[in-house]
Amino acid sequence: MKRDDVRQLMAKGKYEGIPIKGVLEETNISWVILAGRHAFKIKKNIKLSFLDYSTLELRKKYCEKEMELNSRFSDIYLSVLPIINFQGNWNIGEGEGEGEVKDYAVCMKRMQGKKRMDVLLKQNKVNPSSISLLAKQVAEFHKKAEIITKDHNHEQAKRIFNDLTSVQEVVSKELGQDYLEIIPKLTTWSDRFLETHGKRLLQRSREGFKRDVHGDLHSGNIFIYKKPVLFDGIEFEDAFRQIDILYEIAFLCMDLEFYGRRDLSDVFLETYNKTLTCFPMEEDKSIYLYYKCLRANIRAKVFLLNSLSEPDPEKKAQDLAKGKKYLDLATEYHSNLLL
Repeated sequence: MKRDDVRQLMAKGKYEGIPIKGVLEETNISWVILAGRHAFKIKKNIKLSFLDYSTLELRKKYCEKEMELNSRFSDIYLSVLPIINFQGNWNIGEGEGEGEVKDYAVCMKRMQGKKRMDVLLKQNKVNPSSISLLAKQVAEFHKKAEIITKDHNHEQAKRIFNDLTSVQEVVSKELGQDYLEIIPKLTTWSDRFLETHGKRLLQRSREGFKRDVHGDLHSGNIFIYKKPVLFDGIEFEDAFRQIDILYEIAFLCMDLEFYGRRDLSDVFLETYNKTLTCFPMEEDKSIYLYYKCLRANIRAKVFLLNSLSEPDPEKKAQDLAKGKKYLDLATEYHSNLLL
């Protein structure tokens, strides 16, 4: 489907015979229509270096995989439905007549946007008890998650961190020389760290710490209800999801610290570790800090690259500010590891 088709579906289409009349939210790889009690997620017809949604068959496959994987930790995923056009009329699910299947949608329960964790963090409305519940929930999910037997890949780990060099041009242009110097400092240090701790990283992968988990566990993918709701785990690339549990929780803890809530990060880590031990060796604490640095690195890269193609000056400035803040955070983790 194209954007105009999605807008037609949203404005004039029906679901279960009722007009959708929804509100559209868009990400780099999908459209989400919020309508009544439901949300419909539609994958874009795109092919990138790390995902392929370029055919109807692939989009159906990944809708079904998203449903299967996310149902491990969330009950908001309901079904995968065809999007049908019949004589110019749009329907999600079966409509009148046969029609042509134009695409597929993941149908979910609609949650309250105001309860999304990143929204609440900005309003300083997330409390330690909610974080403790979340930590226990994540740890219990990790306990049951499939153990991945692949060894730690040293060269792949180096490439992932060192891809930060892809933002050198935008950093030089928008943030200046001081920030440009951060990049080689971080990548050189990362190479040394991986060499020094390579044996332990390999041991962890052989001790069962690499599991099939969420893969994108940050505050934008969590709703804070009485029982926290996780959603939008990664389905399009297994390697992004089949990771060390420390790498998974490092993302959320780094994210909490990005919002200035190191106290909540500490609560999460302490509670999680009581439920599922993730630091059996003292060296693992350094690896956890490295993973936080890596997560901040990747987030910095995402926002800085987004700024290159953002036409709106205000949004571009916001992306640059976030990228700069994540670089600052990565530098802080690097400095703490050197202490």
